[in-house]
Amino acid sequence: MKKLIYDNSLASSELVKDFVLEGQARITFDGGVMRMENALSADSGQKANYVYWCPVEFPENVEITWDFRPVKEPGLAIMFFGAKGINGESIFDEKLSTRTGEYVQYHHGDINAFHVSYFRRKEADERAFHTCNLRKSYGFYLVSQGADPIPDASEDAQWYTLKITKDQNVISFAVNDLKVFEYVDDGKTYGNLIKGGYIGFRQLAPMVAEYRNLKVYEL
Repeated sequence: MKKLIYDNSLASSELVKDFVLEGQARITFDGGVMRMENALSADSGQKANYVYWCPVEFPENVEITWDFRPVKEPGLAIMFFGAKGINGESIFDEKLSTRTGEYVQYHHGDINAFHVSYFRRKEADERAFHTCNLRKSYGFYLVSQGADPIPDASEDAQWYTLKITKDQNVISFAVNDLKVFEYVDDGKTYGNLIKGGYIGFRQLAPMVAEYRNLKVYEL
């Protein structure tokens, strides 16, 4: 039986006052939802991208849900989960290297994590056939993939409810309860099992997207 352990509507700056931003972004709350967009020009490359961490450390077996609305593309939207230092530290431990949003710092730095890239509209081939990817780091391993059911971004885009389930070594991802992929981690092929840790939103410039209703359940 699952138990709700975190519930944040993301409706105001007060509700995310303890979130940690790595990189530079414009985060606003018009209409009672969290809108994220880059503060630096996309011409800056990886320096224009960013991660926005929830400050709560979550247990090993969880279900994470949130609502997502893609407003402007190109770009990518990603959710990190199970994030910790490579020696089990908090991702905010001062001993870890400073992170500023450049992607390599998150997959070949000093943290371990899973991350789902669930809205990918950047490269030409990604715009031809859209996929949702699950990667495991340290190492940037592509461990699972499924077709992306979310339509292209627009100012009139509807909301989609996204769900990550991590139950022991089984990870799955769904959009509006449609399962996109499931991955069984053997704890060997791509490194040790990832257990509890932190979650964080990542966007790639110049994407604009909105978020609401972040919830985490313990399984």
